[in-house]
Amino acid sequence: MSIDRDAIASAARRIAGDVRRTPILDLDLAGWPLTLKLEQLQVAGSFKPRGAFHALRAAGAPAAGVVAASGGNHGVAVATAAARLGLPAEIFVPEIAAPAKRARIAALGARLVVGGARYDEARAASEARAAETGALLIHAYDQAEVLAGQGTLFREWEEQAPALTHLLVAVGGGGLIGGAAAWHAESGVTLVAVEPEGCPCLNAALAAGRPVPAPVGGIAADSLGARQAGALMFPLAARLHGAGRLRPVTVPDAAIRSAQRALWQEARIAAEPGGATALAALLCGAWTPPPGARIGVLVCGANLDPSSIAEPGLEEAIPPPRPPATA
Repeated sequence: MSIDRDAIASAARRIAGDVRRTPILDLDLAGWPLTLKLEQLQVAGSFKPRGAFHALRAAGAPAAGVVAASGGNHGVAVATAAARLGLPAEIFVPEIAAPAKRARIAALGARLVVGGARYDEARAASEARAAETGALLIHAYDQAEVLAGQGTLFREWEEQAPALTHLLVAVGGGGLIGGAAAWHAESGVTLVAVEPEGCPCLNAALAAGRPVPAPVGGIAADSLGARQAGALMFPLAARLHGAGRLRPVTVPDAAIRSAQRALWQEARIAAEPGGATALAALLCGAWTPPPGARIGVLVCGANLDPSSIAEPGLEEAIPPPRPPATA
């Protein structure tokens, strides 16, 4: 299937009864008027059910059920969708998957399998299992139905806040930014694609002109730690990058922690590290808005141990601004 506005609109109709229309919140933060999209309030605690439900609704699922590999959030989403539809699910996670996410997957009734140290190993194990059992494999980000499902978020956000000119979006393997790039291909909106410094797979791909292996590490690796950018999303992102409407930036772990703290202090929003990564780019100066920008920030996930909000690392002050990114 092609991944475009028509496909995303079709996906939105298909999953309308499965996902929430998450709210937006206008908030002045660190001197910036922002419109937050509160996708951490989505079913299963992240944006991921949009793609998971769409993959299941579009393809149907065999009696063998579904299989997925995930750092955590995609696994929670697939387990949620499978439970809702009465299907068996097996979720393969790497050793770095957060305990809170593992526990939620198991509580949803899915079979949880720890499949290696990193996501790539869990993915390989999930692919082998799907081939063995005949179950439907739902990729975390490199699958057309998944990208179209994630794109429904941006269709919805545009309906809620049509005047926004710049959207800050966290990037992992690329399902989310791919959906954003597909929806906004011709809209005029600029996407700021924010990656942790320890997980720069999109930046590496844009520098090389193709998806290439990249490092995986840091506090957001369980949700944003893809080894390589997705093949399906890359041309979508590269096209916007070439047109000057996708700005890739990276942020340090300290800025992500500070963004988590800022969300909690200012709005009582509990965001996991990956969920706060987009905001980190603004707070630490990795990206500076141009004059007249109307800024949207996506808070994309909240699958964390709530007690972690009080960890000493979240008490650090917001780092001083860095020079703006040039990309």
